[in-house]
Amino acid sequence: MTQKRQTAGQTVCAGFGLNVFSESQLKTLHYSALRVLKNTGIKVESREAADIFKSAGADVEEFDTYSIVRLPSFLVEDSLSSAPGTTIYYGREPEKDYVMEPGRVGFSTFGECVQVIDPETREVRSSTHRDLKDATRLCDYLDEINVVERAVGSLDKESGLQAVYNYAAMVENTGKHVLLGFNSRENARQIIKIAQIASGGEENFRKRPIVTAFVCPLSPLTLAQTCCDVTIECAGQGTGIAIIPMSLSGATATATLAGQLVIHTAEVLSTIVLAQLVRKGTPCTFASCSTIMDMRFAGPAVGAPEYGMIGAGLAAIARHYDLPCWVGGGHSDSKLPDAQAAYEATLTATVSALGGANIVYGAGCLDQGLTFDFAKLVMDAEMIRNIHKTLEGIIISEETLGLDVIHEVGPGGQFLATRHTVDHMRSLSRSNLFDRRNREGWNTASQGRDLTQRAYKEAAKIVKTHTPAPLPGKAPDKIRSLLQTWEAELKKA
Repeated sequence: MTQKRQTAGQTVCAGFGLNVFSESQLKTLHYSALRVLKNTGIKVESREAADIFKSAGADVEEFDTYSIVRLPSFLVEDSLSSAPGTTIYYGREPEKDYVMEPGRVGFSTFGECVQVIDPETREVRSSTHRDLKDATRLCDYLDEINVVERAVGSLDKESGLQAVYNYAAMVENTGKHVLLGFNSRENARQIIKIAQIASGGEENFRKRPIVTAFVCPLSPLTLAQTCCDVTIECAGQGTGIAIIPMSLSGATATATLAGQLVIHTAEVLSTIVLAQLVRKGTPCTFASCSTIMDMRFAGPAVGAPEYGMIGAGLAAIARHYDLPCWVGGGHSDSKLPDAQAAYEATLTATVSALGGANIVYGAGCLDQGLTFDFAKLVMDAEMIRNIHKTLEGIIISEETLGLDVIHEVGPGGQFLATRHTVDHMRSLSRSNLFDRRNREGWNTASQGRDLTQRAYKEAAKIVKTHTPAPLPGKAPDKIRSLLQTWEAELKKA
């Protein structure tokens, strides 16, 4: 028997990743953001928020409809120290919890698309409450989607009601954690009430909050009234927030990516300070929807390589702060689920994932974030599996080097029948929707249908047959009653 070799000083398991910035560069970005917060300040459109900042020691310059708030560095550093480094996105089903911790990479959909490609007619139309239910059910089925962002909006509901109806549709159709924009303080209260009902009561929700609110600072350097209101309400009620600036390089941020990262970071940090001042320990996710503006067309480019670069850069900054991170990747500027969509989605999703983001979101998204497509979501799920395989890297160990089996097989032999191959063949990637057959096998299995056609068929099958875990007890009736009451109150007002 061949003597087994022992190795010293050798990493047994290491995955692929990107070293985006040096430690020195990360400190430079951090100190630059602190200088912006201290010297330039943040425009705050909420008097309540400005008072909270002022009572904590910030310099507040008041104007008629807003304040300029300048944050001392100690206040930012103190807030960062109380923001949890690890956040659990609790699922309605505990087995679907997702831990936002260093080294863990997951995926989700983009939100909130206002159009869908109708899966039957293939025509573009406005999104509906029914579309959101179907998209959420599809996300619930797909293991590759770890948490669920509302893919589309319920545009057939009145604007003031949409966020609440959005959440009601989602919590009914997935056991995974849900994230969405609450859009107002009153909506936040109603959504949290629904989440409490879906959790089986206030006490259960307090222990396991199953929803997270997106709050959006306005670039450059502005905390709008809604952003402040929702942040204050959620922090007060023990609900986490994901802070997601949407700056455009060359428009609402510098044309240089480094300057854009500084602005983005300052916006996130200012919101973290507000949340921590309301309630220390409020879970805060460092999020991003920032990209470049295409100067030729004066619009956002979510399929551009810079989108993934910005995501990877912000993921590195979030890790530097020991904060969970949610960044973009997997979007496309294409109007159809075509080759452009595949190229763009794969590039940006892979770069953001290699950058170490805890969640990369953008699956199912087309048309600069305006249009959702069921087929693209199913195709993206297969892409995500391949990205996860890439992230594993190449394990170097005595077992994987396989010198014994190489010696056993020898020159001119074959490895197919060896025990080593049997033991390791399931570690090799497999295709499901993507086709690896020869042409004859493909023709037989698919009748010549291309990937997109097969994806639409698969998506329709899942939506029709998948049944999410039911809400507890009389929760559906209670939620319907709450929605009816809330709708009636808004119509009276």
